[in-house]
Amino acid sequence: MKLKLIFAVVVIIFIASCSKSSSSTGHNSNPTVDCSTVPKSFASNVQPITSTRCAISGCHDAGSVNGPGPLITYQQIFNARSLIRPAISSGLMPQGSTLTQVQINTILCWIDNGAPNNPSVVQSSEIISKSMSRIF
Repeated sequence: MKLKLIFAVVVIIFIASCSKSSSSTGHNSNPTVDCSTVPKSFASNVQPITSTRCAISGCHDAGSVNGPGPLITYQQIFNARSLIRPAISSGLMPQGSTLTQVQINTILCWIDNGAPNNPSVVQSSEIISKSMSRIF
């Protein structure tokens, strides 16, 4: 019986040691960020962060069952935004690395701005160009 208890305690300690503690990161779980100067484009600013820090092997890549599952497409990230915001702002995610304050603010401001599926500046100019060629 003692062996089972010791094993259970060791497993709990091991599991707890795999996640970041919000007190060790010093992040506020619901910070107020001045978003007036923070870029909020999904394609240009948010997706490059999620594709290199979240949608990686062992975390939130294709087929993932971790947390909200895969975080590859706009729709997946949009659907998980209510889980992403507190995880990012508290510093619990990404596990195994940290985001810069600029990256954190970019994601938080994008979410706080309604998490729009806005194209990058390059994509926007291509859309305008195609539309204008149809008109003329």
